[in-house]
Amino acid sequence: MTTGQAEARAATAPEAAAGRRRITVRGVVQGVGFRPFVHTLATELGLTGHVINTGEGVVTEVEGAAAALASFGRRISTDAPPLAVVEAVDTEDVAVTGDTGFHILPSRTDGLSRTLVSPDAATCEACLAELTDPADRRHRHPFLTCTHCGPRFTIVTGVPYDRALTTMDRFPMCPRCAREYADPADRRFHAQPLSCHDCGPRLRLLTADPADRTRRPRPAPGPDPVADARRLLAAGAIVAVKGLGGYHLVCDASDDTAVALLRRRKARGDKPFALMARRVDDVTHLVRVRDEERALLTGPVRPIVLLRRRHDPAPAPDAPVLSDAVAPGSPDLGVMLPYTPLHHLLLGLPGDPHPLPAPPERGDPHGPRLLVMTSGNVAGEPIVTDDDEAVRRLAPLADAWLTHDRPIRIPCDDSVVRISDGEPLFLRRSRGYAPLPVRLPVPVRPALATGGDLKNVLCVAEGDRAWLSAHIGDMDDLATQLAFEEAEAHLETVTGVRPQVLATDRHPGYRSGQWAQRHTEGRPLVRVQHHHAHIAAAMAEHGLPDGHPVIGVAFDGTGYGDDHAVWGGEILLADYDGYRRFGQLAYVPLPGGDTTVRRPYRMALAHLRAAGLDWAADLPPVAACPPQERQLLARQLERHLNCVPTSSMGRLFDAVSSLAGICHHAGFEAQAAVALEAAALTAGEDHGPGYAFVLRAAPLGTTGADTVADPAPVLAAVVADLRAGTAPALIAARFHTAVADLVRRGCVLARERAGLTTVALTGGVFANTLLAEAAARLLRQDGFTVLRHRRVPPNDGGLALGQIVVAARIAGAAAR
Repeated sequence: MTTGQAEARAATAPEAAAGRRRITVRGVVQGVGFRPFVHTLATELGLTGHVINTGEGVVTEVEGAAAALASFGRRISTDAPPLAVVEAVDTEDVAVTGDTGFHILPSRTDGLSRTLVSPDAATCEACLAELTDPADRRHRHPFLTCTHCGPRFTIVTGVPYDRALTTMDRFPMCPRCAREYADPADRRFHAQPLSCHDCGPRLRLLTADPADRTRRPRPAPGPDPVADARRLLAAGAIVAVKGLGGYHLVCDASDDTAVALLRRRKARGDKPFALMARRVDDVTHLVRVRDEERALLTGPVRPIVLLRRRHDPAPAPDAPVLSDAVAPGSPDLGVMLPYTPLHHLLLGLPGDPHPLPAPPERGDPHGPRLLVMTSGNVAGEPIVTDDDEAVRRLAPLADAWLTHDRPIRIPCDDSVVRISDGEPLFLRRSRGYAPLPVRLPVPVRPALATGGDLKNVLCVAEGDRAWLSAHIGDMDDLATQLAFEEAEAHLETVTGVRPQVLATDRHPGYRSGQWAQRHTEGRPLVRVQHHHAHIAAAMAEHGLPDGHPVIGVAFDGTGYGDDHAVWGGEILLADYDGYRRFGQLAYVPLPGGDTTVRRPYRMALAHLRAAGLDWAADLPPVAACPPQERQLLARQLERHLNCVPTSSMGRLFDAVSSLAGICHHAGFEAQAAVALEAAALTAGEDHGPGYAFVLRAAPLGTTGADTVADPAPVLAAVVADLRAGTAPALIAARFHTAVADLVRRGCVLARERAGLTTVALTGGVFANTLLAEAAARLLRQDGFTVLRHRRVPPNDGGLALGQIVVAARIAGAAAR
């Protein structure tokens, strides 16, 4: 007899006394099979009563013997369904009513919403077994789901979570599905996205007419849209596939021509594509997969996981081939496994024939096993979710559209995660994680934070919880700004937060800030310094209470400084209420703004000039800069024309990448820095003589930091190494070591001056795991407590969390 059976037998034994309790469960408890679980548990324990979804969560009233009530109260948390997150359980005794039986009542929609909507979840094993079973009535059903998996956040239109408040409301259930939905013993009991071949959404395939210059699509004639799409992919086509949170652009990742075509059509430059593999073993010849990474790849979220590439891949004879054009120059491959039934079908089920009559010589006998899966959008725009818009906006990119008629309520890109020091490090927190809340260590007034203009994510918060949106994108494009407004309204709807305070970045040109300014509606607007927000985000996610200041090391590309300069190499002494700029990277001119970001050789020349080093013809950035541009740049630097001073560590990484001859042109954000890290990873362990920054006190009378880190000696050492014939990889490794040592020395100095022993490492530069792990290791060796981001990204995708904690507290203090 199991413990649960023994407990149930004891609980249902006759007792003289009976009672009734009302139990309110808060957390992620709607859309995860919680009411069916409660029904089953109460029935097992012989309790009567009811359960209902409300805006507050799941409310249960149970009546029966005292032992059964006690057992129910324990097990409602410990035995909860796999996707549930129980945050709080409130219990009160109520009057006995003499109920008979236990019932699930219709949801109650009155009152303010305080429940938590579940993120979308990958297809569970039970559903996958049905998908592949020819005897099952849902065999090959592209929308197969149950209470343990499938769409949630992306289809919710309101709360409580019921079918009528999802985009499934347009699909009436057939009699068989309705019976399953009403059967407490069935896995699909009250599964809101429930469907089958008879009543569910329908797939269709559209193909572009090659003879039509407008590439106007037309319905494909075949009876099986998936089989036809697989044939197109195997033949080298690019297919737009509608997923949970938007469209993907998909092609065969082993087909050099197809990958190159997709890269060209999307104006992708050299930016890496993500892969979808049938199973982990299909990529182990390409990348190293540790246990923690395997758990992420195969778990219920299935994000894109960044995996280190093998330097000497040795594929087995049957291993799938990967095109070199998928991720040129990247030290990592972004890999995910199928997370919807449609993905499984697209990659082929066991026994599926090759989609082409005569497979190519190098082709897998069952069709493509590795697919490029990249966001379905035009560069700079948000992911496409609307079907008509997909046909219109993706027409220049796709040869076909595998689509369906279930609407997507809110866009949700794939999450991107890597493992660093044995823990997850988010680069993009979106599908599978949004809108799970972050517990705050300090209470805040109801607030909305708009984030930044790059990697935009917004946030709402109230009390001790903050909800971050899915990834929205870069705010330069009008379509992204409209997506921002949609995400903001949706997040308020599903959380019930009615913001009384708005928070945004201090940069006057940020579109996110301009939106906040236009929507104050009499509410206070608090502008939070960029790097203070980064540090506050790290503090908040680690649960640091009020009154515990930290040494915040904030390294990134761009942040608006108090002196109107471009900050980005900062050491701040900070808490939630304020900060002091203790250390900074020495200012150098940033000539031409975004132009210099795209051409790292310009940043290298600016740094060389600031360090007093000649632009000698033998230096790689000098050779990379066209002579006429070099003359104009010299004049620009001499006269300080359009040259904002910057302390950005991100721009220093760009400069060294160019100076070492590694990357002179950046086709995507941080390309030069990523290439520098990739080179450093190949350098081996013995780096020889190192480089070192000079730390000096700031000149009297300046408005900068107390301490300035001068990179001039580092740059001089790089030049000397170049002329000595040192390999670029070794230069890259020595530079990483120097920056890690700078972090340690700067923090030791801050500890001596301020007595602080906790360090927060934050900002986009710390997405570089080679640097972040080295810096954290040195700091721990020196006795520091190190906070690294584990729940939100270190880049601007985590900015809104810090903004909301800082701003809501400032506004709250002002109100008091």
